[in-house]
This record gives sequence, C-alpha cells and structure tokens, in this order.
Amino acid sequence: MSIYTEAHRVLQDQFDSRRLADRLEQAIVTDRLNNAAHIAFIESRDFFFLSTVNKLGEPTVSHKGGPAGFVRVLNETTLVFPSYDGNGMFLSMGNIAATGKIGLLFIDFQTPHRVRVQATASVSGNDPLLAGFPGAQLVVRAHIDAAFVNCARYIHRHARLETSRYVPDEAGRAPLASWKRIDVMQDVLPANDAGRAKTEGGLITGEDYSARVSRGES
Repeated sequence: MSIYTEAHRVLQDQFDSRRLADRLEQAIVTDRLNNAAHIAFIESRDFFFLSTVNKLGEPTVSHKGGPAGFVRVLNETTLVFPSYDGNGMFLSMGNIAATGKIGLLFIDFQTPHRVRVQATASVSGNDPLLAGFPGAQLVVRAHIDAAFVNCARYIHRHARLETSRYVPDEAGRAPLASWKRIDVMQDVLPANDAGRAKTEGGLITGEDYSARVSRGES
C-alpha cells in the first residue's frame, strides 16, 4: 500500500516528481524498523516532535523530551514512549486516544540527520511498561505504518547545550514547573501539585513568569 494519496499525486504530477516519489518510496519507505542504524538513532534521542490529529481532523504538533533513550523500539513494528507531566491539556494524548494516528520526527540538529515514523498508536495508564519510565503518567505504544530517513539539507545546525532540569530523575522526581508557581493558577492545580509552590521557590505573578521566560529561566 502506497503512502501517497490522490492529493499527493496531483502535486507530484504538477511538478513532474511522480517518478522520483515512486523511486524514493520503493527505496527508503518501510513498514517496520529493520535497519539497525535507524533503531540506534531513535533510541539515542532525548527529544522528538510528535504530531497528532483529533476526531475533527485538526492537527497539533508537540515537542516531547526526556532522558536519552526514552523512546524504545520493542520490536521491528512497535515503538513505546512515555508521557510525562505537562500542562494538563492532554492535547496529544487525547488525540491519540481519539484517532490513534501519529507522526514522529526524530532529529539531530548537530549532525544533521532525521528519521520519520508514521504510526497507529494507543495510550494507557496501565501499561506494564509504565513502571520502567520513572515520572511518566501514561505510555504510548505505536505500531509502525511507515518509517524512512528524510533529507537533511534544510536542517540548520545547532549545538546542544544541556538537558532540561525538568526531566524526571531515576526515582521519577522533577522540580515544579515555574508556571505552576503563578499565583492565579494555584486553585486549579492537580492535587499532587497543590501547595508545592510554597516550598519550591514561592509564588510568582504572571508578569514574573513572562520575565523568566524572556530570560530563558522558565
């Protein structure tokens, strides 16, 4: 089954790239991760970009970060990754629960290099692998529909500086997010975050938080 739809074909014909597109699909697109280099690359990443779509067809894209290796290749057709504490909106996880269709972009800005994966996924708070991801709330299992290396020529090179201090440690502990210290947010925080601001830096205003963001201190 081809990854291309009629809309893709119309544009390929418009720009005389149908033959090229077909050759690329034959050469690099697979329905499984059977390339050791691709697997090693994915499992070495400490972030990726996740695209999801809700039941109305509206997409969203999120940056997902964690310790290196937080995305695991269970077998040739299955990836798993955790969902850590976020802003409580659950846009990505809710979309996965609703439609299951996701796209993952694994990228190295220093080399540069990237691998794309399209998958059908499910999300669970009772997955037997959950305990193996300290600090995770949910686990996503993604069945691979298509995987391929993407051309890196438009990737601007960037140097990695440091790991986010909010990545959960081996016991699942992480500092309180700065925005959870904002005074007007205190009455709507989840129970496990209630009162933490008093012992983790104190309350701040929305203006304080904006200033911290502008300084790169969020």
